[in-house]
Amino acid sequence: MFDLGPAVGHAHRLEPAQHVALPFIGDEVADLHSRSNEDRSVQLSHRRAGRRVRSLSRASLEWGYTLRCVSPARHAVAVASGKGGVGKSTVALNLALALRDEGGRVGILDADFYGPDIPLMVNLKRDASLKRWDLWRGGEVRLEPVERYGLKLMSVGFLLGERQSLPFNAMSLVIALRQFIDGTDWGELDYLVVDLPPGTADLQEQVTQVLKLSGALIVVGPQDAAHLDAKRVVELFRLRRVRILGAVENMSGLVCPHCGETIDVFPRVADERAVWGLGVRRLATLPLDPAVVGNGHGPLLVAAPDSAQAERFRALARAVGAELER
Repeated sequence: MFDLGPAVGHAHRLEPAQHVALPFIGDEVADLHSRSNEDRSVQLSHRRAGRRVRSLSRASLEWGYTLRCVSPARHAVAVASGKGGVGKSTVALNLALALRDEGGRVGILDADFYGPDIPLMVNLKRDASLKRWDLWRGGEVRLEPVERYGLKLMSVGFLLGERQSLPFNAMSLVIALRQFIDGTDWGELDYLVVDLPPGTADLQEQVTQVLKLSGALIVVGPQDAAHLDAKRVVELFRLRRVRILGAVENMSGLVCPHCGETIDVFPRVADERAVWGLGVRRLATLPLDPAVVGNGHGPLLVAAPDSAQAERFRALARAVGAELER
């Protein structure tokens, strides 16, 4: 059980002008297991290299927890980046919508616990702050995902207030991650798109151990540093024997709002320094298009489904689908 501070409100709000009830969110407190377990503490035990390793959370230890790879979908795809600010969450969300347009049953797991952006990107907002989160061992309790734009969504942003931080340590995050993966009532899914936090920290490592991944899609910016950091992510996944489906170079040039020509803003990265030099396939090149960026009407494939950028995402979805079926 983690005390996250006093609740400052009693309602969550959906913008624009639509109100929904999130089944697992109470007025002040979201208890993710039964009341009878309120006094239980948190323990994480997992197996690594054939030996049992015990990691302590803030609470004392009373019961064990063993990690195993699971997948709630036919294909689980991690969307990863080496650094922040490259548009990874934008790519993850619009990829999911494009896979939906191709006839898939799709869910999104927002695994960026410290910076959950998916709720904001689908125009969902929670006003009330979460007072307490009881980490749940498993059992009969099932979390219901939020359904939006034909997708099933799960994010810590549906639990926390908009300005609330999450004071979890790394091992507690692993339990929460497993709870979202294995404890959510996803139903039947063809694809689960997992929006990872940027970098190569502990959570990325744990995702490869908790979730059975079909592959990883790398999102990289057009800068030299972005490619350098992306190569570290590629090596992490390869070390964990996760297949690299390919990479997307996002914000690669700017579409002129007057003539429609794509202008290079940054110098092109030499192939030997780019992620392509590791044998990673380029699945899409996405320019910045002022006509469809940040219009406030929801994700690109919802706000501008007939745009050239939307078609690029659909082509990306077809490429990802083809890679997954190989």
